[in-house]
Amino acid sequence: MRNKGRPDFLIFFATITLLGLGIVMVFSSSSVAAAAEFNDGLYYLKRQALWSFLGLVGMSFLMQVDYHRLKRWGVPALIVAVVLLGIVLVEGIGREGGGAQRWLRVGPVNVQPSEVAKLCTVLFLAGFLADRGEKIRDFWRGLFPPLVLLAALFLMILKQPDLGTAVALAGTAGIMLFAAGADGRHLAGLAALSVPVIWWAIMGETYRRNRFLAFLNPSADPLGAGYHIIQSLYAIGSGGLFGVGLGQSHQKYLYLPERHTDFIFAILGEELGFLGTLSVLVLFFLLVWRGCRAAMLAPDRFGSLLAIGIIGMVTLQALVNIGVVTGSLPITGIPLPFISYGGSSLVFSLGGIGILLNISSQGQRV
Repeated sequence: MRNKGRPDFLIFFATITLLGLGIVMVFSSSSVAAAAEFNDGLYYLKRQALWSFLGLVGMSFLMQVDYHRLKRWGVPALIVAVVLLGIVLVEGIGREGGGAQRWLRVGPVNVQPSEVAKLCTVLFLAGFLADRGEKIRDFWRGLFPPLVLLAALFLMILKQPDLGTAVALAGTAGIMLFAAGADGRHLAGLAALSVPVIWWAIMGETYRRNRFLAFLNPSADPLGAGYHIIQSLYAIGSGGLFGVGLGQSHQKYLYLPERHTDFIFAILGEELGFLGTLSVLVLFFLLVWRGCRAAMLAPDRFGSLLAIGIIGMVTLQALVNIGVVTGSLPITGIPLPFISYGGSSLVFSLGGIGILLNISSQGQRV
């Protein structure tokens, strides 16, 4: 282990700022719905604050634990993730919501196994790829074993169904494989083969097909499949440069669905305007920049790949969410990291940042 220095302050600053902004926006976007549903306008705020506290505790703990010690937990963590993904699919055990069976009830809270699987997969792949070294350029000895695992995880998450998270997981793995030195021809071939698979997944389910068609032309079904994106664009467009003011959103009055979860960025754009959304993009850019820097300065291959996986996971999730909200991508249920309401995503994202900060504290000084 290298002598530890200070964790990267800018990674910490960007994360805490996004988290604080998220708590404010969860309250602003959910207060009307919470009052109507639970007779308590603070209902979602209190739960988000609790999840934020637990996430920060996890982040602080992982900041202090030498990340090298996590390497031996890669396989056990992945086994736990696979077991949870299997359990959630069992009828009567997995909890349903919005037509999907994605949650497990653990005491008083719901846990989303796919969020567990993302971080566990990054941890396992970082250790596996670090040990493989140059063998990763050989398809059968280096690339094929993790592909079998990733295919199994992809199909289990797709079965929930959750195509967005499955694609995000595959994308994160692809970034890590590229960073590990996998042959570009192999990766290009896999990317080409994945296109018909994703197309089949979209067209094979009526609701996904409707969402895709609505993405191409939302106005064709303005009260059905196109409703989400039309209301989202109304929210963002009405924000202008400075926004209508914090807490003054009109779309949060039950016009925009999923206003405090998947579409919270639209409410943020409405209330804080272009400058507010630009600030969020700058904070994510800051996080990506410093995360990539931590990966390049990491003292070993494992730390570098682990940092790349964590920052890739967060970045892809943010890009997909913002792409959906702005009508640039078809609708899929992926939250905006650190900002959207939701416990599992928030806790495991903050845990990943804790590991990233630990890696940055052991990096080379330049």
